[in-house]
Amino acid sequence: MKILFLCHRFPYPPKRGGKIRPFNIIRHLARSHDVHVVSLVRSPEEAREGEGLRQFCSQYAMGRVRNGVQWLRMVARVPTLSPSSMGYFYSPEVERHVRGALGIERFDLIFVHCSSVAQYVKHVQDTPKLLDFGDMDSQKWREYARFKPFPLSRCYALEAWKLERAEKQLARQFDLCTCTTRAELETLQRFGTGAPTAWFPNGVDAGYFTPSDEAYEPDTIAFVGRMDYYPNQECMLEFCSTTLPLIRARRPGVRLLIVGAEPSRAIRRLANIEGVTVTGSVPDVRPYVRRAALMVAPLRIARGTQNKILEAMAMGVPVVASRCAAGGVDAIDREHLLTASTAAETAAAVDAILSDALLRRRLSLAGRERMLSHHAWDKSMRRLDDIVDRCVAMHARRDALQAA
Repeated sequence: MKILFLCHRFPYPPKRGGKIRPFNIIRHLARSHDVHVVSLVRSPEEAREGEGLRQFCSQYAMGRVRNGVQWLRMVARVPTLSPSSMGYFYSPEVERHVRGALGIERFDLIFVHCSSVAQYVKHVQDTPKLLDFGDMDSQKWREYARFKPFPLSRCYALEAWKLERAEKQLARQFDLCTCTTRAELETLQRFGTGAPTAWFPNGVDAGYFTPSDEAYEPDTIAFVGRMDYYPNQECMLEFCSTTLPLIRARRPGVRLLIVGAEPSRAIRRLANIEGVTVTGSVPDVRPYVRRAALMVAPLRIARGTQNKILEAMAMGVPVVASRCAAGGVDAIDREHLLTASTAAETAAAVDAILSDALLRRRLSLAGRERMLSHHAWDKSMRRLDDIVDRCVAMHARRDALQAA
């Protein structure tokens, strides 16, 4: 098949959450199909790095966007029914690439990852279309509204309403819609659009994220994630304020590594707390995670799959996660990881692992085995193949009925 693939972040190199899923989809589809990728880049550096995608697809096109212009596009949509986030991911250059490709080529499938770029092909009727929502972004905005102060909370609530409205409309304009987890799928199905739906999980590269033979540091815990991302910022500020003191009361020597690019000023200030290290961007997160006795993922805002959890478990590093963060991982509490809802529960779970080498070892082995059995990309991609076949077949049946 000839496939037109659109995604909101240029999917190479796959070193952050928004790039990992589309990259693995593209790499898989390109083994059997002719894949033409169109996506956005935000800097000359990202464009240069993105050239490495050439080896994983037939061709690609980039649309350069600039943050200042994109923010103006967002603001311009505030008084309209169109979601501001759709404005952020709009690029006239991408639109020209898409129109040009559709005008020249006859595609057998249009595959869209993330609703933010579905706007470029929502009008297309003569080609099978699959929309991989990944996460239902409207619900993330709704969560933001709970944590932001007034009047920002009202702005986020409005955006959540507009985006949910757009998600419902888009679902009806595609032949089939998918999500990353069962929970996200249930959210989409509750919208009542009548659109055919399915889900396939994120995987983890268990050959890259492997356990280390080197000894870990018994009193070191780690958190990994981009620190310009609000849910990561919020959870670390809250963790250091409420949970870390409780852990320190039991284990005064505990050290916390906050590993991730672009830390905000508030996150950088956390390094003033004794025993807390804020690394900023690092070339490879694996050494930091492997040296830790465990990784924490105490997010209070979390949708879809937290790749950081998959990667830590694949490296044999036990995880203590909030229940909402763990909800996107196909793993069982107390068998493959530990979950907690409050600061006190999180502190107790961390202390349990730090105090019990046998418990740590059991979670280490069980966590990696679970990733191998339930979050392997090859198994996820086999599910995707069935979904793609179903999408193309449904479109063909619809065309046949309309022609009858």
